[in-house]
Amino acid sequence: MIERPLVAYGAVTASYWSFMLSDGALRMLVLLQFHTMGFSPVELAYLFVLYEVAGIVTNLSAGWIAARFGLASTLYAGLGLQIAALIALARLDPTWSITASVAYVMAVQGVSGVAKDLAKMSSKSAVKLLAPEGEGKLFRWVALLTGSKNAVKGFGFFLGAGLLGLFGFVPSVLGMAAVLGVILVLIMWKMPAGLPQGRKSAKFKEVFSKNPDVNWLSFARMFLFGARDVWFVVGIPVFFYSVLSDGSPDSKRAAFFMIGAFMAVWTVLYGIVQANAPRLLGGQETPLPALVQKLSRFTVGLIVIPVILACVILILPHSQLVVGLVIVGLLVFGALFAINSSLHSYLILAFTTGERVTMDVGFYYMANAGGRLLGTLLSGATYQLGGIAACLLTAALLILLSSVGVWKLGRSR
Repeated sequence: MIERPLVAYGAVTASYWSFMLSDGALRMLVLLQFHTMGFSPVELAYLFVLYEVAGIVTNLSAGWIAARFGLASTLYAGLGLQIAALIALARLDPTWSITASVAYVMAVQGVSGVAKDLAKMSSKSAVKLLAPEGEGKLFRWVALLTGSKNAVKGFGFFLGAGLLGLFGFVPSVLGMAAVLGVILVLIMWKMPAGLPQGRKSAKFKEVFSKNPDVNWLSFARMFLFGARDVWFVVGIPVFFYSVLSDGSPDSKRAAFFMIGAFMAVWTVLYGIVQANAPRLLGGQETPLPALVQKLSRFTVGLIVIPVILACVILILPHSQLVVGLVIVGLLVFGALFAINSSLHSYLILAFTTGERVTMDVGFYYMANAGGRLLGTLLSGATYQLGGIAACLLTAALLILLSSVGVWKLGRSR
């Protein structure tokens, strides 16, 4: 039995918050630092490729690792690897060639990708085991953890841009490593006993689910997150920088803060809506089939926004007015995306069982990482081929594919 489940939930949430704060800050530090060094959109996308590939491999195996060695072990390992990645990134030599720099940062980002998905899988699986019994309580606990995490990651985007502008790259990543080290020690000290310690008999083949709802939800998740990252990773930051900066040091600094502020506000709004999704959807009383129907409607509705924004960008000349319209449109997109994502996060736990939770959650987040990889690759390529409008139109197509997976949920029963 898990001792003091509320304290354990608080410790899991705190460790997840600290990790995601550093993850958001690191993404902005890397993106903006290397953009100012002259990296092209495709080269910027390459920096995050191994991060997402590592996420696919990690999530495929993390569920089995947690089932065999315990949830607390994978949670601590995620935080420890992130600290190692931050320290390694500070060793980057600015005199290296672009090829060497890209290869090194890709490798370090790969370690960070492993760290992120170990922490994510452990935290989300723990909620299934810690949530009290009762109608709607699992939905509320999942939404609270996921929504608060995304709000914290949003602050991380702003923190990363701000640290880069104020202190530079190396002091920023070393400072984050030191803070995260202190948090890891505190979490290990205060974590109550009782989280699953693992079972030696767990087989790797158990990772692959035989539940069609888990598989179709994973399919929908992959294309949903591909649709976000196709404009989020490279397209929007580079587009905003091209409009807002004239190349002078002051305008560069101002552009950094404005890009970081947008990424932060978007992610914080996303997190707030996600945390309140049970109340917005009546999740405490709404039966599971009705929630699946709502998810289908929200997924289809999400397609419209990137199409409208792409038309605005193609028709109007690039200016601060267009930037303003795009910001408003993407904030609306973020609110609807948050409801979709929150329903996904609840449904994966509703479809699984306590015995298979780490396996099914790991498989589901493998699909999530696959979508992020797809979006990352398409972000640099589509921006280079057709600008931000091409990124947004690709996003609409990916959401359409996601809606197919949602439509299939519950139809095999």
